[in-house]
Amino acid sequence: MSINSTSFKGNSKLENVLIIGNGGRENSLAWAIQKNELVKKVYLIPGNAGSERINKCERISIDINNKNELIKKLDLLKINLIVIGPEVPLANGLADFLRKKDYKVFGPGKDGARLEYSKSWAKEFMRDANIPTAKFWKVNSLEEATKIIYSLSIPLVVKADGLASGKGVFIPNSKDECLKAAESIFNGKFGNSGNVVVLEEKIQGPEVSVFALCDGEKYILLPTAQDHKRLNDKDRGPNTGGMGAYSPTPLLTQDSLDTIVKEIIEPTINELKKRNIDYRGVIYFGLMITDVGAKVIEYNCRFGDPECQTMMPLMDQSFVSLLEKCSMGKLTGKEKINTSDKVSGCVIATSKGYPNEYNTGFPIKIGKIDTTDCQIFDSGTSLNEDGELLTDGGRVLSIVCQDKDFDMAFEKAYKNLKEINFDGIYFRNDIGHQVRENFSQEN
Repeated sequence: MSINSTSFKGNSKLENVLIIGNGGRENSLAWAIQKNELVKKVYLIPGNAGSERINKCERISIDINNKNELIKKLDLLKINLIVIGPEVPLANGLADFLRKKDYKVFGPGKDGARLEYSKSWAKEFMRDANIPTAKFWKVNSLEEATKIIYSLSIPLVVKADGLASGKGVFIPNSKDECLKAAESIFNGKFGNSGNVVVLEEKIQGPEVSVFALCDGEKYILLPTAQDHKRLNDKDRGPNTGGMGAYSPTPLLTQDSLDTIVKEIIEPTINELKKRNIDYRGVIYFGLMITDVGAKVIEYNCRFGDPECQTMMPLMDQSFVSLLEKCSMGKLTGKEKINTSDKVSGCVIATSKGYPNEYNTGFPIKIGKIDTTDCQIFDSGTSLNEDGELLTDGGRVLSIVCQDKDFDMAFEKAYKNLKEINFDGIYFRNDIGHQVRENFSQEN
């Protein structure tokens, strides 16, 4: 796919930026982008109740699937750059459509988004590019899954092939649990996303997140991060979209990161180019650090949530210029991401019952917040007619703090959490336990 990089609307300006999405990820992107003095306005479609508390930000109520209305609005607002946050519009080809209308878009086309919306395609992609990953079996029926599960002696992970909001991965403890997970996926737990199931060899080790901004040819790495997927303390309970994160992670030394670049990141970008996929956006590499080195667990075609909320406060005002360069295919390869010398920690406050059934509409009370190097990014919130802040999602708020070390950053985050209350509020108490020197799991 070729893109004409000389005919973009608003080619020389960066005054009006549009972000598509409604979560904490999009609010944190808006917060980082508005730092740039060239940016006059940041619009969010649809955003959430916290979006307009961010400097220069305004929400727009419009259906992005109504293409004619969307283009009219973009032209009216003289949008210079579009950043697509979530995976669903990327998988549906929104970036392709907007690029055909000569807009600068940060976010891959539908062909690149396949790295995320089809796990089986991504695994075959890794196999073809000789990228280290776990062994896998693509299955199209419960009968086929049963045969493989009971014929193998190794433990397996069960994954829905398509998009499942971070909840389509099961880590069973037995063959029977494995079969039950496959059965639930084939029986429609995730709709059409479960028409194909991927059975994957279970590998061991800590997980880390690496992000590369890509312009189709070149790339630049963001700070590393570590997410906490499990619902409960001590990394127990069901997988979620993410309960918290920290950045950067000391688990990755410069030497190990250099190896990851050589064995995983560059082969991924080279394979995309080989397949004529002009990938302009962020590639998320979900890695497991095994005894024999890093292996790819999954790709995402967008910024991770909550890693994005954790990383954005470390960015300086040049961040949005890098997104623009990627959208235009104009990275030089010599850019440096200027980041804070501080570290960052994020804790997610969720609704009771998440990641399963939960109720919304509860008033959120926020007391005295320490705002020194601290941010609260709304994730799932809304306002009632009286302007009262309400819960409106499974993950409700992202509490993010920075300081010179992780102990101090998380101390501030948990202090702020004590000032936040809504009916059924839940959060993990051990986010960042890997890097908090003063933390003990006995706490």
